[in-house]
Amino acid sequence: MPINRLLKDGQHTPEQVELLNNAFKLALSSMGVVDRNDPLCEMVARKVIEVCATGVSEPRDIAEKAVMRIGLR
Repeated sequence: MPINRLLKDGQHTPEQVELLNNAFKLALSSMGVVDRNDPLCEMVARKVIEVCATGVSEPRDIAEKAVMRIGLR
């Protein structure tokens, strides 16, 4: 899963990792992406992390904003 690979730096708490994973799954689901090897997954993971860094703390909100930033909604 791309998001876990990006979070290996150890800068995130276990709670943040769980939040980011949940938001990532919601974003992929809303976009209909199932193949975790799809290059789009890494883009989604990066956007989820980016949105979370702005202070958004609800997985659904993070997912929606990440998808919007990618420009697919």
